[in-house]
Amino acid sequence: MPFKNISACVFDAYGTLLDINSAAASCNDELGEKAGPLAEMWRAKQLQYTWLRSLMGKHTDFREVTESSLDFTLKALEISDSGLRARLLDFFKILTPFDEVKPMLEELGRAGIKTAILSNGSPEMLKSATTSAGIDGLLDMVLSVEEVGVYKPSPKVYQLAVDRLGIAAKNICFVSANGWDAAGASAFGFQVAWINRAGQVPEQLPFKPVVELKDLSGLTELVA
Repeated sequence: MPFKNISACVFDAYGTLLDINSAAASCNDELGEKAGPLAEMWRAKQLQYTWLRSLMGKHTDFREVTESSLDFTLKALEISDSGLRARLLDFFKILTPFDEVKPMLEELGRAGIKTAILSNGSPEMLKSATTSAGIDGLLDMVLSVEEVGVYKPSPKVYQLAVDRLGIAAKNICFVSANGWDAAGASAFGFQVAWINRAGQVPEQLPFKPVVELKDLSGLTELVA
């Protein structure tokens, strides 16, 4: 078994449990061939703004970051429909979970493994997303970076999970579909599972995940 003495699995939310492309996909008819580029650019700029704000020491919540990154994307793609902007932001609050998420969380619960989300999302965004996805009752805890006022991959964020769960970092399996997040969690001291859904090239950093998986379906048997 690749993981040892795991007491809790802590998940990134966006892209790991929730499909971030489902917001743009919901507006496919209006976006047409721009749907794919919009989803990709929106997510990239969203992450860039979290890192920039963290480095600048100018934190704001993820709702505002999401709005400003969408505004950049709409301008870059020359889309000026204010109604479409509002709909995209609304859909981001109710993202679709990946198919294997609910069964996996249920399996972990039956195995006695605690489950939590540790996300850049604001508390309000995460509450809306987990409720609409039907996974709120399958999680022991939902943690937002707003408690520490800085974004991942700051060690302060990962420490939040240790402090709130009361479990040592070495006994936590951190799960993320973002290579940079997996690297940050590994550097902190978590045992990490990288969910490489898109077949991305591994980050060229010395902080490696314990395992790389295509999805979450086989996670329970690796940690329980």
